[in-house]
Amino acid sequence: MLPHRPHHARLLIALALVSLMKLPSQSFAGPLKDANPQAGGSNNPGVLPLGASAYGHTYGEWAERYWQWELAQPTATNPQLDATGEFAGAGQSGPLWFLAGTFGNSVERNITIPSGKALFFAVQPWIFGAGTFDCEPTVPGVTCDLPTLHAAAALATDGSSVVEASIDGVPVNNARGYRAADEGSFSIALPADNVVGIPAGTYSPQVVDGYWLLLAPLSAGSHTIQCHVVSNQLGGLDYTVTDHIQVVASHGMTAQVSASEFWKSAGADVAPAPVTKRSTWGHVKAIYR
Repeated sequence: MLPHRPHHARLLIALALVSLMKLPSQSFAGPLKDANPQAGGSNNPGVLPLGASAYGHTYGEWAERYWQWELAQPTATNPQLDATGEFAGAGQSGPLWFLAGTFGNSVERNITIPSGKALFFAVQPWIFGAGTFDCEPTVPGVTCDLPTLHAAAALATDGSSVVEASIDGVPVNNARGYRAADEGSFSIALPADNVVGIPAGTYSPQVVDGYWLLLAPLSAGSHTIQCHVVSNQLGGLDYTVTDHIQVVASHGMTAQVSASEFWKSAGADVAPAPVTKRSTWGHVKAIYR
């Protein structure tokens, strides 16, 4: 998780730096790409199980791509700084859309999404690495070696005491079970006006950890996805992200066909949720088909 606002970058990076320097070196260990793959997904229709993959990528790999997408957006239109949902579509392409988290603040957004898009929801996203963490060889005791970065990312994620999520008012069973990290590293490309407040360029290595949800395409109509996180990191975090989503028809493709393609791509032995009727919020139909 990066700073709440660009001008706070150095303060929050400094706090993270202090946390890292306090880590005992013997605790450094490489994480599993998708930690505890059996923990999440068994009782959440429409949510991809943690051990599965979608469109050729695992949870951990999509987490890397989330940060590459998010940090490539300039500050003025950055989805993670977006207070209304106006910029939710910035930089989005392909069969999967990202739903941005925040930098530790609560937010309620209204988002329009084309039908047939799988969704990767950043419940609590963390990234540590060059530029984002100030791990430079010139800083005493801090380097960009992968064990150090993975340990820092794991420590930040471990700091969460509450991880909750719901889809159209239905709680996600064991949301803490959807924790994923990467085994290796990746790079990010920052534009001139970036949220980190450093010169434009490509920065490597980077590592990720955190909590995520990978959802099958939603049915046409209105939906609400919400998460609540409490963490002891960065002086204490307690925030709620609420996305009111309107799924609209796009290019003649129906959500039902695309959802079928999603499950085929995932290769998961999981069925979409059955059709349900609701008496509120405009009698919204099924969350998934």
